[in-house]
Amino acid sequence: MTKMQKGILVGFIAALTAILGLLTVILPKKDYSENENRYLEECPEFSFENIKDGSFMSDVETYVSDHFAFRDVFMTVKTYYERATGRNRINDIYMCGDGYYIEEYKPLENADRIAGAISRLAAAAKEQGSEFVAVLVPTAVSVESYRLPATAKNASQAEDIEKIKALVKAGETAGDSLFLDVTDALVRAGDRDQVFYKLDHHWTTAGAFAAYTELCKRLGLEPLERSAFKEETVSTDFKGSFYSKVNDLLAKPDDIVAFKSDRLKLTVSYPDKKVETDTLYAEEYLEKKDKYSYFLNNQNSFVEITNANASTDRTLAIVKDSYANCLVPFLCEHYAKVYVFDTRYYREKVSDFIKNEKVTDVIFLYNMYTIDKDTGIKGIE
Repeated sequence: MTKMQKGILVGFIAALTAILGLLTVILPKKDYSENENRYLEECPEFSFENIKDGSFMSDVETYVSDHFAFRDVFMTVKTYYERATGRNRINDIYMCGDGYYIEEYKPLENADRIAGAISRLAAAAKEQGSEFVAVLVPTAVSVESYRLPATAKNASQAEDIEKIKALVKAGETAGDSLFLDVTDALVRAGDRDQVFYKLDHHWTTAGAFAAYTELCKRLGLEPLERSAFKEETVSTDFKGSFYSKVNDLLAKPDDIVAFKSDRLKLTVSYPDKKVETDTLYAEEYLEKKDKYSYFLNNQNSFVEITNANASTDRTLAIVKDSYANCLVPFLCEHYAKVYVFDTRYYREKVSDFIKNEKVTDVIFLYNMYTIDKDTGIKGIE
């Protein structure tokens, strides 16, 4: 390359950088990224304190990264370049066979906090006389580890689950007795069904059904056969959270299947949204990027579900992350009332609610992919 050519190249790169920087400043800013299903960083507030502690520059870096002009386009170009150069791990996502994306799993940093939350909730259930079960759901990185590239290195979810069990004590009850392991059920279900989405971190409805069967057995309920439900494909174009991290336009989207029942007669109350309806499904989300929010109308601090057709007076409180959203319709078959708590947003004490409403059964259900960073865990009491 001649000196002139090098100069032209440097000038082009400098001009492109300047133009992109200018566009980043002047283009309208979005509060929310539909592609990534998250709120974007707000412009940091300048103050002596955040300059002194270093948080200002860190927040500026995140803000610029979130609002950089044509960010999604550059993510796609980066993905294609890395794929072309033989890389099978992009933004912590392993590119696996059959179109599966599986995220790297890192060791737990907050096992004590998780164990404390489970112990407190179990103690409250025991005081009330409620049945209690904790389900720590292993994800595809564990259940379907055979899909991972040979070079993949991950922490062990099974070891982390055992670590939490060892830390949990609820009164005189040993931690192990509080837990339900659904790993084998998911493995068996995976022999015949897709139990995790290819482009998202959630389990599919078939995966949730496998866990539902095990939960029923644990709680002394008679699980319904799969044939008792009408399976309806509600979307053929689901590109979830892992897709958003890779942005590969050629990725084949997932189907979303709902297991519908005509036995339920529901009143579903969403106090946050001031909405009352007769369905557990929110059709409007099927037209959006976040199609998984079709189940249980996205995230809500509290949902109260009444089943007028229930043949029992048993009631259930489920403290959960979004994995439970497609599981709740199965559980509604067996309870007169189901109370759903997302403690990232619920500000009252779940333990007080359990006692005041004399709840008969309590489930703690979180997936191992997100539990370590879940901000609601520390507030469970």
